Amino acid sequence: MNRRPRRNRKSNVVRNLIQETSVSVNDLIFPLFLIEGNKKKVEVSSMPGIYRFSIDTMLTEIESCLKLGISSFDVFPAYPEELKDTVASESYNPETFYLKGLREIKKEFPEVCLMSDVAMDPYSSDGHDGIVRDGKIVNDETLEILSRMSLAQADAGVDIIGPSDMMDGRVGFIRNALDENGFTDVSIMSYTAKYASAFYGPFRDALDSAPKFGDKKTYQMDYSNAKEALIEADLDVEEGADFLMVKPALSYLDIIKSLSENYPLPIAAYNVSGEYSMVMAAAEKGWLDSGRAMLEILTSIKRSGAKIILTYFAKEFAQINSKK
Repeated sequence: MNRRPRRNRKSNVVRNLIQETSVSVNDLIFPLFLIEGNKKKVEVSSMPGIYRFSIDTMLTEIESCLKLGISSFDVFPAYPEELKDTVASESYNPETFYLKGLREIKKEFPEVCLMSDVAMDPYSSDGHDGIVRDGKIVNDETLEILSRMSLAQADAGVDIIGPSDMMDGRVGFIRNALDENGFTDVSIMSYTAKYASAFYGPFRDALDSAPKFGDKKTYQMDYSNAKEALIEADLDVEEGADFLMVKPALSYLDIIKSLSENYPLPIAAYNVSGEYSMVMAAAEKGWLDSGRAMLEILTSIKRSGAKIILTYFAKEFAQINSKK
């Protein structure tokens, strides 16, 4: 035999020499959950190893992550029901704990890249990403609230705005609002292809943000569809997005690959809560090695074409990487 592919697998050194895909901490954004109060660090029951932090404990967590090389964070707020209403008014209240927390993070760690999420559901008494009228989620009225939310987050020091609501036209609407108010340097990472998925359950536990009725299928995408992602991407590029995101990641590697092959913008992928929790639950049962599974998963997402990965594995990955 003239060709023996196994020769290129014969040792770890040789395998490393020809490795086509690698993941580093520079590729990762670590999602964090912020709650009101002080000295709080509460584990999310459905996400082992992931916590909800008050701002003081979150600052400590960010400091520890920076020492491991993680410098990008996406902060999500968990609001109690008494602060929620039908128009998400708390989302743009300058004195709300979330916006005050973002300011503290940027004041303490100006070097970090801080991302925020733009959607109504964490602040909505209906639990939906848009305004509800007669049982339907209305699109255009919602854009005004998303715009106010984006401006408030930009003013708090956010570097990247992440519209996750899937309302039509929201990227252009937000881009215009940011530019008109002097936030031309604030980026938009659009949740371009966000699918109506079963893998969001633990995240909704963390934020207590599940819809109070129905589901999100009139605005999030049907998981059967691939070409529809190209329509959404065309619109987001035209409207001024700086990054295109696919969410979830593992069941949508083909979508990540399609966007990476068809658009010049950096592609992000969200390795979501359900994907994380499946691995951790299996590891607790002794059914698999969570560290090895994590590395395989992150590599597959990067290999499919994602330049950026939002993942709850970020800190564990960094800890393993720092020991090499």
